[in-house]
Order: sequence, then C-alpha cells, then structure tokens
Amino acid sequence: MPLYEYRCPECETTFEARRPMAEASEPIDCPEGHVGSRRLLSVFASTGAASAVGGAPAPASRPSGGGCCGGMCG
Repeated sequence: MPLYEYRCPECETTFEARRPMAEASEPIDCPEGHVGSRRLLSVFASTGAASAVGGAPAPASRPSGGGCCGGMCG
C-alpha cells in the first residue's frame, strides 16, 4: 500500500499514512484526533543523468539522418 503525507490544518502536524490509492485524496484524522487533514503534494528529487530510464544510462546521441541537423548537408 502506498505511503502518503498529510497535514492537519488545526494543529499543523505533518504525518504519513498508508492508504489504498482510491482513498489517498480523502480527508483523514491526524494523530492528535483532529478531522480534515489533507494530503500534501509529494516531491522528490533525482540526481544523475536526466535522461536515464530505469537506472540504465541513456544511449549516446548520434545523427539520425535527414535534414541538415548534423551538419552533413553538402
């Protein structure tokens, strides 16, 4: 089950909860018992090659032919 982050508008507590994806955006009670906590937008950062997919390095760039993109027009 996915882990989501929530914030209580009353006590401003930020907490995590495991919930089914279908219930992820529904309000949830905070650990202090307040109702109406809302899901936060999860943000993460990835470092390394921006074009890597699945941990594998991206293939080297090569001229793909057609047009003058590679400076091969003559």
